[in-house]
This record gives sequence, C-alpha cells and structure tokens, in this order.
Amino acid sequence: MKGALIVVGVLVLAGLIFGGQLVGERNRLVAEKTDIDAKWAQVDNDIKRRADLIPNLVETVKGYAKQEQAVIGEVANARAALLGAHSKQDEITANNQLSGAIGRLLVLQENYPQLKSNENFLRLQDELSRTENRIAVSRRDYNEAIAKYNTDVQLFPNNIAASMFGFQKDDAYFKTTEEEKKVPQVKF
Repeated sequence: MKGALIVVGVLVLAGLIFGGQLVGERNRLVAEKTDIDAKWAQVDNDIKRRADLIPNLVETVKGYAKQEQAVIGEVANARAALLGAHSKQDEITANNQLSGAIGRLLVLQENYPQLKSNENFLRLQDELSRTENRIAVSRRDYNEAIAKYNTDVQLFPNNIAASMFGFQKDDAYFKTTEEEKKVPQVKF
C-alpha cells in the first residue's frame, strides 16, 4: 500500500510539473502573439502617418507637374488601397504598391527644378523620408517578432503546447518585392 502511494505521488508530481511547463509555454506563446500584435500596430501607425503625408506632397507636386497625372493617380490609387486593406497581407501588398508609387513621384523632382527648391516640397519630402525610416524600423521589429514566434511554435516541446492551444505559424511577413530589388539607374 505504501509503495502504491509513492507511485501515485510521483505520477501526480510528474503531472504537475508537465502541466506547469505546458501552461508556461502557452503563456509565453500568448505573450509573443501579443508582442506581434503590438509591433503590427506600430507598423500600421507609421504606414498611416505616411498615408496622411501623401496628399500634401501630391498637392505640392500637382502645382508644378500638371502633365504628370499618371504618377499622381498611381499614388492616389495605392493610398486608397492601403487605407481600404482588410487584412495584414492586404495592407502589406498595398504598402509595397504605395512605396513604388511614392518613389516614382519623388523622381519627378528631377524634371522640375523649381519643385526641388519649393520649401513645402522639401519639408514634406524630409518628413516623408523620416517616416519611411520609421516604417523600415517598425517592419524589421515586426518581422523579428514573427520569426521568434514562428520558431517557438515549431520547436519541440513548444510545438506540443502550440498545437494543444491552437497556436499556428504566422506568415504575414514584410518581404522585399522584385521592384524594390532592382538597382536604381542614375542618368545624367
């Protein structure tokens, strides 16, 4: 009888230790998922800040570049797609389109020397540049948080807790597009 109690006690103790580790892993995964959401909110905030700056930049360029309506239209359409995105992946795709359109808009300054010297344009361009840097940092932090979470969800024994509690791999990374990988050509 005494031996049976010892066996039961050992089993209960092992069950408590395993259960405690399982709950600890679940709590850590919840914290990592919350961190991803917080980092996404920062990316989203920075992207929306850029989207708010764009109409002012477009209006400044419009005054100088009336014949460049195609580029201005691309920026407006990309901004609308960004603001209308319904998922992280839609927002990432729209953000990439907007980045390309902004790049084409900023190239217009080469064709309009008076635009390059316009104080409003220079101020907006500087503000946009700082915002782009903030977006790059936020995107990096977000991607790092997703990578850490994805690693933890897949590692043993974490994957047991992850599957038991419904945690799944998250593939909503920001990735460099083929357009962004192209080397810019400088022409004089």
